[in-house]
Formats: sequence, C-alpha cells, structure tokens
Amino acid sequence: MSQKLYIIHGWTYKPEPWEEVIANLKSEYGINAELLRVPGLGTQSSKIYTIEDYVEWAKSKIPKGSIALGHSNGGRILLNLSVKDKDYLGGMILLDAAGVWEESKKRDTSRKLSKVFAPLKKVKPLRKIVHKILGANDYDNAPENMKQTLTNMLDSDKDLDISLVKTPTAIVWGDEDQITPLRQGQKMHELIKGSTLTVKEGWRHSHYLRSVSELASEIAKQYKTLTEGKSVKR
Repeated sequence: MSQKLYIIHGWTYKPEPWEEVIANLKSEYGINAELLRVPGLGTQSSKIYTIEDYVEWAKSKIPKGSIALGHSNGGRILLNLSVKDKDYLGGMILLDAAGVWEESKKRDTSRKLSKVFAPLKKVKPLRKIVHKILGANDYDNAPENMKQTLTNMLDSDKDLDISLVKTPTAIVWGDEDQITPLRQGQKMHELIKGSTLTVKEGWRHSHYLRSVSELASEIAKQYKTLTEGKSVKR
C-alpha cells in the first residue's frame, strides 16, 4: 500500500504507546502510519486552542485525499475537519471518538468544584486531598490553559452537525468504553450516512494500552477496506 495512514491521538500526556501500534502496522501489515502529536494536549503549551485551530493544524499535517484515524479527541478533530471541508479526507477511522454532545452534570460540577478548590491545590499537603475530593482525572490535573482547551473541545460538540459528514467512515468502538460510551458510537453511525460500525467485545477506551496486536489488526482491516473503496460511497 503506497498511501500513509495519519493518526491523531486523544487527550493524553503520553502518546508514545501509539508508536508500538504504528510499528506493528508496518511490520505485520505493510502499512505506513504517522502519529501526529496534537499541540496543547499531548504536550505542554501556553496557547489555548479552539476546535478551529485544530482543524487548521490537521489540514497542515494531513495531505488532501489521505486516510486518517482519530482516537477520542482526535476523532472530534477529524469530524470537524470533515464537516468544514467535506472533500478533504479520502476516508477516516473513528476509534472511540469524541464529538457527540451530551449534557453532563458530572462534568459541569467537576469544573465548578475545580475552580472553588483551586487555591487549595497550591498547598502541597492539601493537594492530594483536593484531587481525591474532585476525583483525580486529566481535567483536574491539567494546567489552566489546557483545561480551557479541553473545555473548548467539549463545548464545540454543541455546534457539530455530524450528519453533514460525507467522508467514507469506519467506526470502531469498544463495548466497555466508559469515557465515550458505545451509545455515542451508535449515534455517529446513525448520523453518518453509509458509515460502518464495528463493536469490539471487551475493549475499553484506550485499547492501545492493552493489546497492540489486536488494535493494529483491526486498524489494518478498516484501512484496507477504505483504501480498496469498499466502504461508503459519497
């Protein structure tokens, strides 16, 4: 296969485990893949990003007509790209992708409490207690600019009309995903005309941390289908 698969990771401080998946794709399936490290999410940055910033960033990294895979927030970026520029991608694989808007009292409460307890986090002996109260997670532990970036990403889903996506799309989801639940993958499948949905039994949100070979095998299958034009037609 002469094409290259571009991978956009999700909200993570350590995208390095994806390199193992990329190595497996090359050695076992002859697929050349490149991990695009998302600025402001996987790496420290003083900039506060919007979804528009990330769409332009993705277009600067992914040649027109290419196939791209987006995991979690990476999927959100690809969905927005596909809506804003319908003919840009040749195909996309959405892996436990974000992008479906749902009201979340837990998320909103966490944000508010994080602001209330923020001064206490500066006191070392109290930091662990505060994190326990809030429920330690990426949002609570992130620097303020990264929190605002994540807030921008979550809020952008309100304005994302997934039904406008015309890109050939393969959706892959773990049935035990607790971060972006399966119902969200089913909703994407319903909204994206002609898309395919593959549900993986026992998979959670970040399967690349559990089984590189299983994930690489599934990606290779979906990539081959897209490159051979067996998926949705525009």
